[in-house]
Amino acid sequence: MRFLPLLLIALLFCCLVAAPVSAQQLQCVPCQHGFGKVLIGDSSSFFFQLSNPGSNTLVITSISVPEGAFALGDFPLPADIAPGASVLLPAMFAPTALGYTEAVLTLTNSGTDPELAIDVTGNGVANANLRLGISPPTLNFGDVAVGSTATLPAILTATNGSITISSDRSTSSDFTILGLTLPITISAGATLPVTIQFAPSSSGTDSARAGFISNANDSPTLVQLAGTGTPQSSHSVDLSWNPDGGNAVGYDVYRGTANGGPYQMIDTLDGSTTYSDYTVVSGTTYYYVVTAVNAEGQQSPYSNVAQAVIPGS
Repeated sequence: MRFLPLLLIALLFCCLVAAPVSAQQLQCVPCQHGFGKVLIGDSSSFFFQLSNPGSNTLVITSISVPEGAFALGDFPLPADIAPGASVLLPAMFAPTALGYTEAVLTLTNSGTDPELAIDVTGNGVANANLRLGISPPTLNFGDVAVGSTATLPAILTATNGSITISSDRSTSSDFTILGLTLPITISAGATLPVTIQFAPSSSGTDSARAGFISNANDSPTLVQLAGTGTPQSSHSVDLSWNPDGGNAVGYDVYRGTANGGPYQMIDTLDGSTTYSDYTVVSGTTYYYVVTAVNAEGQQSPYSNVAQAVIPGS
């Protein structure tokens, strides 16, 4: 009789290990999908594969779809999924408004995890060919002394419809987009001049990208930027000129190393008729010209040429 308790313990242990537990959990492949850009009034479909890896039948009892642009295709409920089997869940994105949207489809089921979440995103666009172009696509500021600035112009163009720019940014703090008050809309076929400034904070070559975020299909629109910061010079050139007699709202300053050009624009001024160039290099001769710019962005011919001979070190 004294062995009876040991026998009972052994039988109890046997019962505990002999009852395997089979996990019943609904799975999805994939569990998220981005529909991308879809024209308003149109739709895009995608099928999620739902599977049952367990040994008992799973039952999907309900599917929650937030109100909006996302919907389900034909999928009768409740839906039984046999062990080892899978079914396809059709989902659709049909945007009714411009812009990016996201939602979560929640599937209630009889598995050990009673709720399965599927993430969906999409972007409603008004025109499948809506594009924002930038010219030139690359801006090289050349050598700019640390502590000084240089600016270069670029032109944004709206193609196949009006485009609204909501934000802009640069990947380097040395480059700044000037003069844009956002948001701003460019009419179809119209252009918008922008100015980008390079203000090196240290010596060395710097490269970056400036981007314009919009409702265009190719957003963000990027321009490649490059410039080299150089040590501050002990010399400078001071320029001044008489105001334009017309309707000038600003002036562009150009510089070259040969009389007659070619000249490279080194700065844009808002109405000032004086300019100091601190980026000159010792032992170099420079030639400067200035143009007047009206409110429509039209430039006058070059001014007369001013020559500056920088002494050697």
